[in-house]
Amino acid sequence: MRTRRIDYPRAGRTGPRRWLPSWRQVLGSFLACVGAVAAAVGYAYATVTIPDPNPSTLLQNNVYYWSDGTVLATDGSVNRQNVTLAQVPPDVQGAFIAAENASFYTDPGIDPQGIARAVVHMAGGGSVQSGSTITQQFVKNTYLDQSQTLSRKFRELLISAKIGASMSKQRILQGYLNTCYFGRQANGIEAAARVYYGLPVEKLTVSQGAFLAAAVNEPSLFQYADTDPRARARAQARWSWVLDRMAGTGRLTRQKHDRIAAAGFPAPRKWTSGSGLTGQSGYLVQLARSYVQEHDPGITDSGLSRGGYQIHTTFDRRRTAQLAKAVAEVRAERLDPAHRAADRDVQAGAASVDPATGRILAVYGGPGYQRAHYADNADTSGVPVGSTFKPVVLASALRYGAVLKPGTSPAPITPGSRFDGDDGIRIKDQQGDYVTDDKDPTGLLHQHNDTAHRWGYITLRQAMEQSVNTPYVQLGEDVGYGDVARTARALGLRSASLAAPSAGFYIGTSTPSAIRMAGAYATFAASGMRAAPYSVTKVTHDGAVLPGFTAPAPVRALPAAVADNVTGVLRGVITRGTGTRAQALGRTAAGKTGTTDDYRSAWFIGYTRQLATSVVLFKEDPAHPQLRSLVGVGGLRKVFGGDIPTEIWTRYMRDALAGLPDLPFPAPPSLGHGTDEPGLPSPSPSPAPAHARHDGRPGRRTTAPAAPRPGLPGGHPKCRPHKCR
Repeated sequence: MRTRRIDYPRAGRTGPRRWLPSWRQVLGSFLACVGAVAAAVGYAYATVTIPDPNPSTLLQNNVYYWSDGTVLATDGSVNRQNVTLAQVPPDVQGAFIAAENASFYTDPGIDPQGIARAVVHMAGGGSVQSGSTITQQFVKNTYLDQSQTLSRKFRELLISAKIGASMSKQRILQGYLNTCYFGRQANGIEAAARVYYGLPVEKLTVSQGAFLAAAVNEPSLFQYADTDPRARARAQARWSWVLDRMAGTGRLTRQKHDRIAAAGFPAPRKWTSGSGLTGQSGYLVQLARSYVQEHDPGITDSGLSRGGYQIHTTFDRRRTAQLAKAVAEVRAERLDPAHRAADRDVQAGAASVDPATGRILAVYGGPGYQRAHYADNADTSGVPVGSTFKPVVLASALRYGAVLKPGTSPAPITPGSRFDGDDGIRIKDQQGDYVTDDKDPTGLLHQHNDTAHRWGYITLRQAMEQSVNTPYVQLGEDVGYGDVARTARALGLRSASLAAPSAGFYIGTSTPSAIRMAGAYATFAASGMRAAPYSVTKVTHDGAVLPGFTAPAPVRALPAAVADNVTGVLRGVITRGTGTRAQALGRTAAGKTGTTDDYRSAWFIGYTRQLATSVVLFKEDPAHPQLRSLVGVGGLRKVFGGDIPTEIWTRYMRDALAGLPDLPFPAPPSLGHGTDEPGLPSPSPSPAPAHARHDGRPGRRTTAPAAPRPGLPGGHPKCRPHKCR
């Protein structure tokens, strides 16, 4: 009988044993597989060549375009000045080695343990991991692209092994330090030394070198360690870790470590952005850059720093200039910081959005990077919105109804529903219990308005027009935090910006940005269709159009009947309420004023069919970021949203809408019969007494008949007790 070369299935065996391979067969198969893999790797290693350095990764910048196709700004051109390793102090070299690759001088250029960790991570469904040595990072930065694929990673390993065997460690380390990205548009350690400390690399201290070694780990955050408390805390923790690693790996004596640590964190200097980003350009570029990275996570800080991107934005050059001009003119006319202390550190922010598309057409972020103002006031969360939040509460009530009696279903609400508008009333929750307040001597919340005027039961329309708080706080409690927050999110306000449940929530303790608030009001202007605000229309890289930047499609956020009724109410704010200054626009418009607790901010948000714009005024010392009272600003005893912010809004909107038709809003349909708050007294046959009415202009008072509407300018949320208009 002929002998088989491979005894499988195994002869002389029966049943399952016939199909079980012997240990020799298992061992042989394993060795054959290992041999095949080794042969394949060996062949790949033998045939792979070290490519030439890629010049396109060294000599490109990014171009940002206005909506009309003209160049807005350039950024991301490689800020790099190569240095020799001899120019880098040895202790600074040691900081990078300790932080990134402690075995650098002894390993072959790759780290088997790091590779194993990456493989395990990827096998578990995670993204491609690096496990990178300094040699691998040098190879990736100099010879390859930044794609996170297995083929690119395998090639990186082969080239790293080859370079590790053929290139000196000093040359590798020098190349690594010259190609690292440190944030602040700095590529290479020389550029980093200058942008963070204003020094050539030769003069860096060990402590400063440890910070730069830390910055490589998270450059997009650590670049703000001069102004952002969160970034500074993270950077300080990483810096301390680098010093500990240096001591632990023998690159720093314990005595020197302790001396450096005792001297404290080497805070980087203020960041002065690259040339060309003057006026509003810096804020526009940062908005577009953030949008690009949010919608394509593959576009990293490091990738943008290498350039080659063409970013087309929604920003309208003419309207951006008009918005900046309106702010500058009103500031010049109303503020005098040289002679009036109250006018110092007053800041403005504004944003303008197309209601139909969501395109961000213009922003005013501040005086500009050239004046060391880097925070974008239009995109900053942290300034309470005051009574400009009341339309959100009204929209929620019109849509979901309100629980006016414990245990009952939500009752229908309309703008004509009447609620108690008196000052100092107690507020009840949906269970009929009084809302408590630990700051009130009675233990109960006594809600306050901006004045002690006795309004009695007034319609929600009138309460909105005159910015009376008590009806909207009670209405908010009756609708419920959940439904109001749901409406806010549907309008585009981010959950993180919404205040926690409290009476103040319903009258504006939340802190959405000016851009988000303009987008929310744009939804009212578009009859409930929400087009998410966006800033980028197209991105190309090396001539190829990148996917993921299609304009967001409008979605139904509110029923048209609800949105149009809110607009009808907000039109009354301008025609006979706290926003009468906006009548100077001479167009059909709707809007709302807002002023916050202790006059820490003042808002006006208004819109026509074609344009929604928000304007915020607040006071903050850049060196001590904390909101301060606007009392006394512009020589005014109180600063309301119906004053300076409305003036800025009106001037800008007049220019921005020039040449466009005055379009009417859709007529708000009837919502049927609305329900009043329980306790409404029977109508009195005697007429109400006349009262003094403030028409929203300082120094003018007129006598008005019944149905009192004092119309003090503004809108103001205060919680416990609250005096918000």
